[in-house]
Amino acid sequence: MNQEAIQTPCEVTGSAVLENAVGLHARPSVKLTQLAKTFTARIDLALSPTGPWADAKSPVKVMRVKALKGTALHFRASGEDAPAALEALLALVESRFGEE
Repeated sequence: MNQEAIQTPCEVTGSAVLENAVGLHARPSVKLTQLAKTFTARIDLALSPTGPWADAKSPVKVMRVKALKGTALHFRASGEDAPAALEALLALVESRFGEE
């Protein structure tokens, strides 16, 4: 597994390596945003642990990230269901968005 998670009282962060062949193109971007929207937590995505951060609930902003295979996707989530949101998003990335 290529995931790492850190938890603080108000925010959780984690990362997973993008392994699907085409990277974060339209279909996985939509899957990611659809999953993120099922949580009340604020969820952001970045290619670096220091940002810049994009709203993971916005398909347009997620597609602008343009991550290629082998890139680490960094997530941060805050709110009541943030730990569950982070766990689900990391699992989605690790499953290669169900594409392979």
